[in-house]
Amino acid sequence: MSETNAVSSSIFDASEHETRLRSKAKGSLARGERARRTLAGGVSSGLRRTARPFPLYFERGSGARLWDVDGNEYVDYMLGWGPLILGHAPEPVSRAVAEHLHLGHTFGAQHDLEFEVSELLARLIPCADSVAYANSGTEIVQVALRLARAYTSRPRYLKFEGHYHGWDDSVLVSYHPSEQELRQFGDKAVPAGLGQRPGAAPIVAQWNDRESVERAFEEHGEEIAAVICEPLLCNSGCIPPDSGFLEFLREITRRTGTLLIFDEVITGFRLALGGAQQHYGVTPDLATYAKAVGAGLPLSVLAGRAEYMEMIASGKVVHAGTLNGNPLVLAAAKAALETLAADGGAVYRKMWQLGDRLRDGVLSRLRAACVPVVATGGGPVFQLLFQTNTPRTYRDTLAADRALYGDFAVGMLDEGITLLQDGRWYLSTAHDEREVEDTLSAVDRLLR
Repeated sequence: MSETNAVSSSIFDASEHETRLRSKAKGSLARGERARRTLAGGVSSGLRRTARPFPLYFERGSGARLWDVDGNEYVDYMLGWGPLILGHAPEPVSRAVAEHLHLGHTFGAQHDLEFEVSELLARLIPCADSVAYANSGTEIVQVALRLARAYTSRPRYLKFEGHYHGWDDSVLVSYHPSEQELRQFGDKAVPAGLGQRPGAAPIVAQWNDRESVERAFEEHGEEIAAVICEPLLCNSGCIPPDSGFLEFLREITRRTGTLLIFDEVITGFRLALGGAQQHYGVTPDLATYAKAVGAGLPLSVLAGRAEYMEMIASGKVVHAGTLNGNPLVLAAAKAALETLAADGGAVYRKMWQLGDRLRDGVLSRLRAACVPVVATGGGPVFQLLFQTNTPRTYRDTLAADRALYGDFAVGMLDEGITLLQDGRWYLSTAHDEREVEDTLSAVDRLLR
């Protein structure tokens, strides 16, 4: 038996926890069976299909906590996969949406919230002279890439292995390739699934690897319209940029006439009020937002410098969408942004302090139990990886024992803590000392 398997079988007895969960979450099991008859896979997003031990059905959320249909209460670190920066059903957002419900759900035309929110965004986001709205992160990334191609008259873009930019065929490549796929495809883009249409595949480089970026520009520089990245690689290990790496991307894109795009769908309004741009002190040409900007409602934003956004303003670059600028969604965004910006963004200091305390507390307990674990990221979003070396690239994360972490997450669920299976932890402004203490106590019980 390997060392990690020994740890798994002696500490995280997933079978015992799964048995208990099946007993106390019978309502979720029954609903899952019913959903699978008419809903593909029984879930609305494929990533939820693999939830262990089975997808739970939730009835309500309040603050930092969730209740499932069987009445079980959980401290929640999934936060809807990131959007709930203010927690579940925050009063300012709920009130703002309620006030607009009777005025109309959508107009397909202009209303005051469009410019009220755009003015807020332009004030908060370093790269934003103006913005454009859509509904999802996938959509808004496509707008950004289209704009980059139009402005530069170049056909392709450069992305980094492990970075996620939505589910469109053009970007869903080299996201989570296996070791076998990496051997098979080499440095070429690896499709994530069947049915993806062939086309001008992106150029793929390695995160934190300057040589791979320079090589890509030497070989394909005349084709590259944009470099796009998650400034903090949240989707594949919360891997931060090496010191000077974002500055290097800023320099090489300026030198080659290429647009630099930060995909801030996760980091925007989560790492800081000004997002990763403020946190790292590097300003891109364009940036995409979703998740936290809507505080739980579907909104995405493209922010950029005037010279680029003018191509959308003039109609040279087509940007459309029936529900773009939906008044209910923008009411939620205005309330959320005003709440986050209050007192100079004081809530971020609390989230960073609390998140680091939680991360370090869990980390120390696992290490004391001889579990091989490292932590990346910090504060409002961090990652636990069951491996011995801290990763710098996506390929480094392939050493992580995902099965062992999955057993840990199942055990924590049984103890009343909801976690994402990939090791990511999200905090909200609603989390407090009580949630941290409850979580650390749950880890103690699990390890005993």
